[in-house]
Amino acid sequence: MDSLEDLLEPEKVQVVVMMGGMGTRLKGYTDHCPKPLIDVNGKPFFAYQLQLLVNAGFQKFLFCVGYHAPMIEAYFGDGSAYGIHITYSYDGEKLLGTGGAIRKAMPYLEHDFMVVYGDSFMDIDYTEVLYRYYVGKKSGARALMTILKNDSLLDQSNVIYEDGRIVLYDKMHPVSQMHYIDYGVCMYERTLFEHYEPGCFLDVADIQKSVSVERKLEACLVRKRFYEIGTPGSLKEFEAYANKRFAKKRPAVFLDRDGVVNEIVFNEDTEELESPLKTCQFSFMDRALEALRIIKEKGYYIFIVTNQPAAAKGKTTLGQLYEINQYLLDQSIKNHCEIDGIFMCPHSEKRTAYTKETFLNRRCNCRKPETGLFQRALGTYAVDLERSYMAGDSYTDVLAGHRAGIQAVLIGNLKCDLCARLQDCKPKMICASLYEFSKQLPKGDIK
Repeated sequence: MDSLEDLLEPEKVQVVVMMGGMGTRLKGYTDHCPKPLIDVNGKPFFAYQLQLLVNAGFQKFLFCVGYHAPMIEAYFGDGSAYGIHITYSYDGEKLLGTGGAIRKAMPYLEHDFMVVYGDSFMDIDYTEVLYRYYVGKKSGARALMTILKNDSLLDQSNVIYEDGRIVLYDKMHPVSQMHYIDYGVCMYERTLFEHYEPGCFLDVADIQKSVSVERKLEACLVRKRFYEIGTPGSLKEFEAYANKRFAKKRPAVFLDRDGVVNEIVFNEDTEELESPLKTCQFSFMDRALEALRIIKEKGYYIFIVTNQPAAAKGKTTLGQLYEINQYLLDQSIKNHCEIDGIFMCPHSEKRTAYTKETFLNRRCNCRKPETGLFQRALGTYAVDLERSYMAGDSYTDVLAGHRAGIQAVLIGNLKCDLCARLQDCKPKMICASLYEFSKQLPKGDIK
């Protein structure tokens, strides 16, 4: 990497995939097949996770392989079929552990890299992971761990997380203060592995604990549960999930956020009405949560597609914008209307004297009415476009919907200035509120 800011660009970040395990708990499935290649509805398990990573923009991969390594290399090759590049590091006959496999891959490792696992499906905002690591590095962090609020429901909790920081990670000695669990996506400095002997056995958890004790382990909170295929039961569970998400088409409702889902707020500094800049300013529109529940009950995916240039203009930070996204997701889960994905464009070409995160000042393909945000959703969900809707309160939302091939709905009133800007791109429906739209929305059967 040429600069620290390269960490913010997925295509410049190396992804190390741990694939060396023997899968002993999956006897019968793994006798002649490594876990990443176990068939799930007609394609290898890891192909689903790779789809998420490629869709997020990652292009450089290092596969750490062991058990049935030639089969993995024969299937994925050099990655050109996926538009990426794959390098392989071989564990050899001796079991090295996760940390030992990374240490053996030292000749291929870049200065900073992400680690994921070949037997886990982790659907998170990877751009936030990169951002949190970038911010942590500027404050002296040497690693990052994604963590999930768990309270020992999915497995034994192993993280003490307080006041926005990881106080301790220790999977071997759980204590009552541990309410979070290691999610499975991490980032590391290569230097953390350099002083270990090549070919040694090493559990990466030992490094994670050490870095947490030194208070140099950054955190990135995630909300969506993970799937893994460690047992026949968990494999069957993922098969059902993958069939529902990837094999069967379902219509979606794409929603603008501000003025549709949540209230616009008055900014005393600028004396203008604008987007909330922190979670305490976030307030749902009247009956918006009820509307989200109705949309879900009618069988639609719900995706938020929102332009949020406030950090690019120096009014807040990108971290605060991510906090608002997570708050919105938390509230949707709490109110039984879980949002399936939040896709945000934080960019703006306009820089002000207050802008600190200047990497956000650029032209992009995700700012509506461009369709980049839609493509991110369509890249990892089977969506029936013909029966999907884009609902927003501005002409850019209507134009974006038309460009994406989705029926456009205007929330609010069609004013004269909107008519001029829309030209021939008229909305299919005009509704006074999200709730009114949800009531008019036809049932979205799965095909």
